[in-house]
Amino acid sequence: MGAGGISDREKEIMLRLRCGEERAFEELYRIYSVRIYRSILNMVKDKEVASELLQDVFIKVWEKREVIDPENSFRSYMFTIARNMVYNYLKRSSLEMQMTAYMAATKSEFYTHVEENVLHQEIEDSLNTAIDMLPPQRKKIFVLCKIEGKSYEEVSRLLGISMATINDHIVKATHFLKNQLKDISQTYMVLLFTFLDF
Repeated sequence: MGAGGISDREKEIMLRLRCGEERAFEELYRIYSVRIYRSILNMVKDKEVASELLQDVFIKVWEKREVIDPENSFRSYMFTIARNMVYNYLKRSSLEMQMTAYMAATKSEFYTHVEENVLHQEIEDSLNTAIDMLPPQRKKIFVLCKIEGKSYEEVSRLLGISMATINDHIVKATHFLKNQLKDISQTYMVLLFTFLDF
């Protein structure tokens, strides 16, 4: 057992992860995913949201793998990322609720309904157009994970590729989509980023 209660095994996995080793990423996923999921679920009280946020946590871990400090607890690092993800999710959810309340308070019921339908249709059209611009494999992975809601493990088995590869595709797809949609009005961006952010 190393300093601070960190095992030599955990240090070794973190060092391998820093070097971009996909197997190390998958080992850490197996070790921590259930505990992180339960923690997130306890905060958001929604299984679907918790599953989505769990995937976003591991996307962030993969993105930031080069700055992971093997001398510090990986468990604490993961839970800190998870808490920040939940905080951002709850903040976005609150903003959406405020927007909806404002629309309901300032417009007639019919007009609000029509405006919301138009807004959601334009969001959907913009997003679908951008998704269609992704490379075929990246599009397939993005749709399976983000649209159909499949877990990385399910997609890994379905396509015969590693979860780290799936992570990489999701990160690149999300950045591409945000860049493609950056000129959309602020109202649209709030709702789109609720879907795309991690």
